Amino acid sequence: MSERKVRVRFAPSPTGALHIGGVRTALYNYLFARQHGGELVFRIEDTDSHRFVPGAEEYILESFRWLGIQFDEGVSFGGSHGPYRQSERRDIYKEYVKQLLDAGKAYYAFDTPEELERKRTEVQNFQYDASTRQQMRNSLTMERSEWEALIADGAQFTVRFKVEPGQEIHVNDMIRGDVRVKSDILDDKVLYKSADELPTYHLANIVDDHLMEITHVIRGEEWLPSAPLHVLLYQAFGWDDTMPRFAHLPLLLKPEGKGKLSKRDGDRLGFPVFPLEWHDPKTGEVSSGYRESGYFPEAVVNFLALLGWNPGTEQELFSLDELVETFDITKCSKSGAKFDYQKGIWFNHEYMLRKSDDEIAREFAAIVANNGVDETFERVKLVVHLMKDRVSFVKELWPLCSFFFIAPTDYDEKTVKKRWKAFSGQQMAELADVLQGIDDFSIEGQEPVVMKWVEDKGYKLGDVMNAFRLALVGVGKGPGMFDISAFLGKEETICRLKRAIEALPKGE
Repeated sequence: MSERKVRVRFAPSPTGALHIGGVRTALYNYLFARQHGGELVFRIEDTDSHRFVPGAEEYILESFRWLGIQFDEGVSFGGSHGPYRQSERRDIYKEYVKQLLDAGKAYYAFDTPEELERKRTEVQNFQYDASTRQQMRNSLTMERSEWEALIADGAQFTVRFKVEPGQEIHVNDMIRGDVRVKSDILDDKVLYKSADELPTYHLANIVDDHLMEITHVIRGEEWLPSAPLHVLLYQAFGWDDTMPRFAHLPLLLKPEGKGKLSKRDGDRLGFPVFPLEWHDPKTGEVSSGYRESGYFPEAVVNFLALLGWNPGTEQELFSLDELVETFDITKCSKSGAKFDYQKGIWFNHEYMLRKSDDEIAREFAAIVANNGVDETFERVKLVVHLMKDRVSFVKELWPLCSFFFIAPTDYDEKTVKKRWKAFSGQQMAELADVLQGIDDFSIEGQEPVVMKWVEDKGYKLGDVMNAFRLALVGVGKGPGMFDISAFLGKEETICRLKRAIEALPKGE
């Protein structure tokens, strides 16, 4: 086993938007593959044609392109183990179904849905297994001529795996250790349905993983109950030597309360549970995505990596390369990880601070332009430099600093009441005259002149600066006053001062 090249896979079904839990599973597979110099395969599980949703496959691929998670082979990537779409592998699966039937490891079952439902009503906790299969209509209870005639007449059937009782099954799990299960609790799962000539998940995955030389199966905890059956199938085919190591990841849990994270939690609390915005082609419903909500892909990756895995240090910010180096699948938690969406916002803020002013300004410039402002990139970048540490998302910049580009037309009432004194109009008129006389309107040119004027007049600095801010900004917030006035320039600064003097209450 150790001599085989590490190969892992991510195999979603194209049934809708990709849940953020699926993204984390793909990320862990990616990190494991890269860490071991291995390969990541992208496979599409589309054997359930009734659940197929147009556009879902491309949505999944676009999600990973945005996140920077790269696959080595598979659907749309090519490779030597294809086809990678399960619906294109029908003949392959039939061959392996026949192999199990011929070996007596599986059997034909002709029970109708109505007959199965009736049995469930008659027998509490009914399970199709070694203790009940003799009471059912299948090739184990019928004469060969009888079931062969049924098949020849086109009767619909399923093929069930024959689970032998009295066995102890060992699942070698990298997170949970040696998981032992008694075969008596397993039912004879359906492996193939004649109705659509397609295998079920259980058979298709085992055959694909074997033929695609998958060495490790890293998937969600919800698949853990399937693992014992998958071990038995590997053994039934005689593939014990190529059986993959399993790793069943902890569930992503609701931010509050109990249970698995769902889209409803995101809708209720106002955070996305999908990587990209999803437009449901059946209902027309639009669901928010991390990309459209303004998250940086690096922040989403970093956030997800730490949901269920801990590096064992105080470090929280990791680049993708650092995650590859540090990640250890055996240190994943066995218990579920609470989805702390507020922490996701924190990560985005940290990545905002890490990014260059140029990167942020490129995004913010489009927002400025969309608000009808024609401004140079350099000036937009200067505003970003002054303000980016105050926000978690680029989209939050405009409401916070639109005053740099558009003069206030009204003034915050609470700030006016608190900061605009009876003498503020007179002081601002004097300040306008002082500023008019300054030739060098940079921060360094303004600040000493204004400070000397305040000192010479015996004014309180707080009174002057609070009124100055209100006049230029319209509220009592913002960066340093000389940063603002230097950006606005002399003409615009004095214009705003005079407008405030006219608009705001006059002194007695």
